[in-house]
Amino acid sequence: MLDPARLTAMAEDAARALMREGESANTRASYGSAMRYWAAWFAARYGDALRMPVPVPVVIQFIVDHAARKADADTKTGLLTGLVTELPPDIDQALVANGYKTRLGAPALNTLVHRIAVLSKAHQLAKAPNPCADPLVRELLAQTRRAYAKRGTRPRKQRALTKDPLQAVLATCDDTLRGKRDRALLLFAWATGGRRRSEVASATLENLQRVDAGSHLYTLAHSKTNQAGAQRPEDVKPLVGSAAQAMQAWLAASGIQEGALFRRIRKGGHLGEPLAPAAVRDIVKERCALAGVEGSFSAHSLRAGFVTEAGRQNMSLPETMAMTGHHSVATVMGYFRAESALGSKVSRMLDEE
Repeated sequence: MLDPARLTAMAEDAARALMREGESANTRASYGSAMRYWAAWFAARYGDALRMPVPVPVVIQFIVDHAARKADADTKTGLLTGLVTELPPDIDQALVANGYKTRLGAPALNTLVHRIAVLSKAHQLAKAPNPCADPLVRELLAQTRRAYAKRGTRPRKQRALTKDPLQAVLATCDDTLRGKRDRALLLFAWATGGRRRSEVASATLENLQRVDAGSHLYTLAHSKTNQAGAQRPEDVKPLVGSAAQAMQAWLAASGIQEGALFRRIRKGGHLGEPLAPAAVRDIVKERCALAGVEGSFSAHSLRAGFVTEAGRQNMSLPETMAMTGHHSVATVMGYFRAESALGSKVSRMLDEE
């Protein structure tokens, strides 16, 4: 007989397995990376293994070690000496040398906040007292954000792949099997509302319905905003025009009859396993480099490009959101980059007659 007040060890293991399966691969990878960094930093700073619960002073030390602040004025010249952190240079160098950091110096503010959030989540899952919820920690993080904002520091955004640079990227896709795959992938991701790389990697033929010779409907079975896989009308996306033609050309050339739409191509033109989300990112970056378009691009550039182009062409906000799947108007407006605002009539009122 089971005790209704307690879970058995087997039930706990099953619950954890279900939670892991429900999480995206990207989430698991980012959480793992953050916790590995915490363990490496703690070992270097305190000479011991990281254990939970982590004391509040340790979290505060982590923040001041990684948050850049203005240095005190030089005692001789009276001039500020730039931005500094409390992380000792030898530890900083060791973290970089061992692959826990990509470069010396303070990480991006978003990276710091994410690592604090991951530690907080780890304490919640372990049902341990959470140091990240301590008022001192929360106030320090809040003031750190304000300090960064006062210095004019903004999160770095990938450049949006709007229509013109996207056309240049598509021109690099030739009639080889790889070229047809990449063209179909790029157009599918962009034209269906700027799909995320995980959504592109998990796209299947079973969810693609051909309506006629020039159009398809794609059902987005799982997404960031529909992780339960509920059936919703708004998850049916049109794939028409050049995007539909590229998809048909890829399917005809690849011979795919079921399963993943986009797959690895091995030597000799043989299809391999489904593409991973990271491979989608690599294809975008590689094609952008081949096209010679300037800027920093990633898979997210397709999503940002779709929304930005919609703003440029004065598409309706509800229709744009229906395609992207955004629920927040504020979030969508954040994608309307400066270049889309240049064509605004409101900004030219003084010059209009």
